[in-house]
Amino acid sequence: QVQLVESGGGLVQAGGSLRLSCAASGITFSISTMGWYRQAPGKQRGLVSTITGSGKTNYADSVKGRFTISRDNAKNTVYLQMNSLKPEETAVYYCYARYGLTSTNWGQGTQVTVSS
Repeated sequence: QVQLVESGGGLVQAGGSLRLSCAASGITFSISTMGWYRQAPGKQRGLVSTITGSGKTNYADSVKGRFTISRDNAKNTVYLQMNSLKPEETAVYYCYARYGLTSTNWGQGTQVTVSS
């Protein structure tokens, strides 16, 4: 059974930082593409960042230079370091895994609230 468990969300002031973590189980983590998406109230879920098993990263334009995705294959964990956070980035952040040929899975989400 695949499980993705996020942690690290919370309340932060504008300009502050948070680090999200996502612990995965039930997949061959080292060869899985992992990522983070976010969904603000009334908006569609959108890409924040992804990282492949080989470490290739991809970022939404809006977060480039401020967010960093990384992974620790020994711990089956992917991280998202978020700096210089903005109020409009208040959202539920979801961990994402793509594995096998077409399989995907989502975490339950973690709330990030950025106050102005």
